[in-house]
Amino acid sequence: MNRHRIPSIRHRFIEASGVRVFYRESEPVEAGDDVPTILLLHGFPSSSHQYRRLMDALGSQYRLIAPDYPGFGHSDAPTSTNEGGSFVYSFDRLAEVIEGFVEALALKRFVLYAFDFGAPVGFRLASRRPERIAGLIVQNGNAYLEGLSDIARDFIALEPQDEGAVEQVRQLLTLEMTRGQYVGGTGDPELVAPDGWTMDQHFLDRPDRRQPQVDLAFDYKSNLARSGEWQEWLRSEKPPTLITWGRNDPFFTEKGARAFLADLPEADLHLFDTGHFALEESLPEIAPLIADFVDRIWTKA
Repeated sequence: MNRHRIPSIRHRFIEASGVRVFYRESEPVEAGDDVPTILLLHGFPSSSHQYRRLMDALGSQYRLIAPDYPGFGHSDAPTSTNEGGSFVYSFDRLAEVIEGFVEALALKRFVLYAFDFGAPVGFRLASRRPERIAGLIVQNGNAYLEGLSDIARDFIALEPQDEGAVEQVRQLLTLEMTRGQYVGGTGDPELVAPDGWTMDQHFLDRPDRRQPQVDLAFDYKSNLARSGEWQEWLRSEKPPTLITWGRNDPFFTEKGARAFLADLPEADLHLFDTGHFALEESLPEIAPLIADFVDRIWTKA
């Protein structure tokens, strides 16, 4: 009788660009220098916790590594410059820390899994060091203006000095909104464990975590300014790409998934009738797609 091998998952800290970064790492059954490695970059308002089931599903075959960004999950939350500290919470700075994380772990080559915030963080890494990217998995991570819903565009356009803007951002950090990001657009909410939004809200409610989220919300527009650079990277490097997308995402629409095909016409696109956190409901369908994709592209130099 064949039995599924359950991987061991290590929970560790490492210093990266001056920040103590927490990360989860699976231990594949067959270890070695050429075991396929997948770097899992999380979204908002989540952490590496969002990948717990995916790591259980695939961690015995591949080395899966999932860090928490500064100000998220179990990583340190240095005091924001907007509260008298020295840490600038911007997507450029998150990318610098994750690049330091990659270097601290001596990751030479990996498949990049880019979800939500993980897309602008990951695309910054990829455009600077394209030789590291063996392949790209995009799940509800936007790189094109046409992929943004009207709600998302209006939110991104907010400026700190606009009347009521800070309050509007803080409203996004409430339990009602956090839960809504998980169950909104799902076909069967019973398939979505409450652990995800409960864990996220635990960290969002900590006093040292509020300002970082506000800072990053106002900095999101910096990603729109960089999108042309990332699209050029996609066109020039043509990384093997798998796109798995929850088509009922209220922020990053189906158009954003299809937009990748203009620059990556050979990308493998799969749409699912679920919401933003597609892995929560559609893991049984998405995990085999990831495994097949990684097996197919990893040996290609």
